Amino acid sequence: MTPDPAGPAAGTPGALARAVLDGARGRGWSLAAAESLTGGLVVATLVDVPGASAVVRGGVVAYATDLKAATLGVDPDLLARRGPVDPEVAAQMAAGVRRALRADVGLATTGVAGPDPQDGHPPGEAYVAVSTPAGDRGRRLDLAGTRAEVRAGVVRAVLALALEAWGDPSPAGDMATNDAPDDEPDDERVAAPHDKPVKGA
Repeated sequence: MTPDPAGPAAGTPGALARAVLDGARGRGWSLAAAESLTGGLVVATLVDVPGASAVVRGGVVAYATDLKAATLGVDPDLLARRGPVDPEVAAQMAAGVRRALRADVGLATTGVAGPDPQDGHPPGEAYVAVSTPAGDRGRRLDLAGTRAEVRAGVVRAVLALALEAWGDPSPAGDMATNDAPDDEPDDERVAAPHDKPVKGA
């Protein structure tokens, strides 16, 4: 388990997107995204960068819970037991979009943008996941702010997590984050600066 090098709110989306695209291109990897609460913002941020077509294969906006199973192959029993706001759901979305769009890298976002809670989950609770040839990563986020601010923070977080997954530095620079011990070594934790650390995927 390692601290988040950038934090969910660090760095500009454009700089992170460019770094992700450069890193994937340098490795000969293609990329796809599965999005729920971000509703296409991850792919939109990536394709804002000139030359993104050399890397980005596409995206799936699986906003409805049933589409996460039907389109991305998320386990229906998992969705029935835990709902869509769950770290394992995010992980399966990332792996599923890799398969569905025949990409080397899959990014995924799921969570509650607000302003109201969803199935017992507060606004700002979100999960991001990355599935790559170099390994898989997942993270829980607890973000404050408006609906737009939460969604933007999730976009930054999943792009920063992609860089971390394959070992590239974040263009955002260093930012102090909280990290806490865990009895599950593969778990990742991150909190916005105003929040306490929480368990992640």
